[in-house]
Amino acid sequence: MTIIAAADGSALGNPGPAGWAWYVDQDNWAAGGWDHGTNNMGELQAVLELFRATEHLPEEELRILCDSQYAINCISKWMPGWKKKGWKKADGKPVLNQDILKELDRAIAGRKYTFEWVKGHAGHELNEAADGHARAAATAHQQGSAVEAGPGYTAGGGPVASNAPAASHAPAAEDAVLAPGGQPAAAPEPGVDIAATVFELEQGFLDPQIRTSFAELNDFLHPGYQEVTRHGGLLDVATVRTMLESGASLPSTGAVQVLAAREVDAQMVLLAYRMKPAEGPVLVVSSWWQSTEGGLKLRFRQETVEQTA
Repeated sequence: MTIIAAADGSALGNPGPAGWAWYVDQDNWAAGGWDHGTNNMGELQAVLELFRATEHLPEEELRILCDSQYAINCISKWMPGWKKKGWKKADGKPVLNQDILKELDRAIAGRKYTFEWVKGHAGHELNEAADGHARAAATAHQQGSAVEAGPGYTAGGGPVASNAPAASHAPAAEDAVLAPGGQPAAAPEPGVDIAATVFELEQGFLDPQIRTSFAELNDFLHPGYQEVTRHGGLLDVATVRTMLESGASLPSTGAVQVLAAREVDAQMVLLAYRMKPAEGPVLVVSSWWQSTEGGLKLRFRQETVEQTA
């Protein structure tokens, strides 16, 4: 039998008041948070708390539904390498959120689990429930009120039945089951909310921690990737690799405001947004994500300085 649960995080301001939650059903869920944290912290903590809540059932497999490719990649792809390097990235800098990651490393030892990526805010029952509880926890911290912590995992006598709601959610083109070391999900089908999908990917690409490691950033790039930078330069995969492995930095990133997200055709998705980097003027950005066998990959990106009157 398999325990099927969604795990999610939320941050108001990112960073700001933050929350985490995992959800199996109305009788089996938990939530918590901090006065100040990030969305990535919430995503990782939700998975950690799910492992802790079920540690008395070590023989049961966990099937974890997660809308954060960052969290999935951290646990299933990057964490073993970080651990070998003393919780440092390839450039020697310390890994962010390593306190949570170290706890996760201990919690998953000897456990059977798989990840399934699902689109956030796309109507998936368990994901929506986890998101709602995580957001409620973040809001409670923002308002200084008590967090509704939930009942925890009360089905302690055995696993959740395999015919729970998530089990009938067969992986479609937008849902790929990920075992440890798995790959990102495939492109979304026409008619679904693609904004959440490409925005999640773009957030990963913009993550300052990921942008210092070519091995991690390369997961997001199409082999034919090209980028026109805000200064008029041209990047490709080889250029990015040379920059990062020589110790140079990619341009800084910042808060974004989505302007548009749409399917151009069956293979290509366009995301347009406004971004305010930590340094420099506001930028208007267009990113083109192409469907491949390994999921959506960034094919072309252009940053343009926003013109002011």
